[in-house]
Amino acid sequence: MNPPVELETLRDYLRFAVSRFTHAGLSFGHGFANAYDEALYLLLHTLHLPLDRPEPFLDAKLTHGERSDVAALLTRRIEERVPAAYLTHEAWLGDFRFHVDERVLIPRSFIAELLPDGLAPYLPDASTLRSVLDLCTGSGCLAVMLAHGFPGAEVDATDISSDALAVAQRNVSDYGLAGRINLVRSDLFANLSDKSYDLIVCNPPYVTTNAMNALPREYRHEPQMALAGGDDGMDLVRTILREAPRHLNHGGVIVVEVGHNRDAAETAFPRMPFVWLTTASSTDSVFLLTREELVAGR
Repeated sequence: MNPPVELETLRDYLRFAVSRFTHAGLSFGHGFANAYDEALYLLLHTLHLPLDRPEPFLDAKLTHGERSDVAALLTRRIEERVPAAYLTHEAWLGDFRFHVDERVLIPRSFIAELLPDGLAPYLPDASTLRSVLDLCTGSGCLAVMLAHGFPGAEVDATDISSDALAVAQRNVSDYGLAGRINLVRSDLFANLSDKSYDLIVCNPPYVTTNAMNALPREYRHEPQMALAGGDDGMDLVRTILREAPRHLNHGGVIVVEVGHNRDAAETAFPRMPFVWLTTASSTDSVFLLTREELVAGR
């Protein structure tokens, strides 16, 4: 795609990108909710400008090389429907920046919204936690946030994908947490033997079969195994809740994200006393259970 020669400034290219994104019918949801926010991010990132202060640069003219770089990026976003995070190899959760590529799901999690406050008020005293597990860690984003939120705890982070763990290792190293986060290749709890934890956090694959079949092209760039959760989205959740009691200390807590599948969860586990947590952007996407509640609800 060759942008019109009339385009000169960052403001011009921003308007052009928003128009093209809208006309192309792009889908968003990988960190940005609309064409404007994503276009602005992509332009600022490509031009190596601060993401939080675009105003001083909006009327600056782009060089020939910058125009070529911007054109190449916009072409891939529009024609190939590559998500922005895979184009820039970065994704943000709150104040945390993570490296990402096509080996991992682009970080997004309602659980992440709870971690800056240490899961308060659901955990009475976060400072007492000594062992934490991030199950299905993917890029390692939640593991890094858990290590920051619970500085007294050692963190295990597991994933079935060796490729995902390679990305997670980079993020763990980038944050200087190699001494506190232990990465383990494991199909859920399979390789954790007799280990147990004060807290287990899990953002598992939970997209239903029908929803998988209807995914926009952008989401098809992501590893399908990190999304697909079976007919009702509960395939992995069933295994997690069945096996979790063996890996929780007495009084331990598990926090699981299920997206828009609250009804499916309550149907699949009618006796389970789910506590649905309120996050900044959801009221029924994340549940919490204690070890004792898990045992009683089976």
